[in-house]
Amino acid sequence: MDAIVLLKDDHKTVEKLFKEFEQAGDSAYKTKRAIADKVIEELTVHTWIEEKIFYPAARAAVPATTDHVLESVEEHHVVLWMLSELAGLDPKDERFDAKMTVLMENVRHHVEEEEQEWFPQVRSAMGRNQLVELGEELTAAKPGAPRDPLKVPSARE
Repeated sequence: MDAIVLLKDDHKTVEKLFKEFEQAGDSAYKTKRAIADKVIEELTVHTWIEEKIFYPAARAAVPATTDHVLESVEEHHVVLWMLSELAGLDPKDERFDAKMTVLMENVRHHVEEEEQEWFPQVRSAMGRNQLVELGEELTAAKPGAPRDPLKVPSARE
């Protein structure tokens, strides 16, 4: 699987979880907690592999994407802190749903920019073979990626 397909699959996984959260009832606290925990893990792993592997490769292949990469890292910073707050928040807290809603808005915006604005540039610059190699590297890195949002470098920068 090539790197961009892998990252888009991650985006789809998270979007599916967002939709499940939105469809859960107002008092489905256990369900919402379970979904939020899955979102935290998925997004933490995803941001880590992007920052450690994909973004440096994208910048090297397409120097014109540098501004997009830097903006994405800043968006990750915000998302990672929200994830860390969600991890410790009781789903019965009145801010839980609101925090999750803002998280979903931020992530959806981030995904749209990546997929529409600069993934196509990276795809045309790298080509299939390089993207497949990069995809294998991303896949291999996932099991060792942190699950704590605050362990991702951009959370601390």
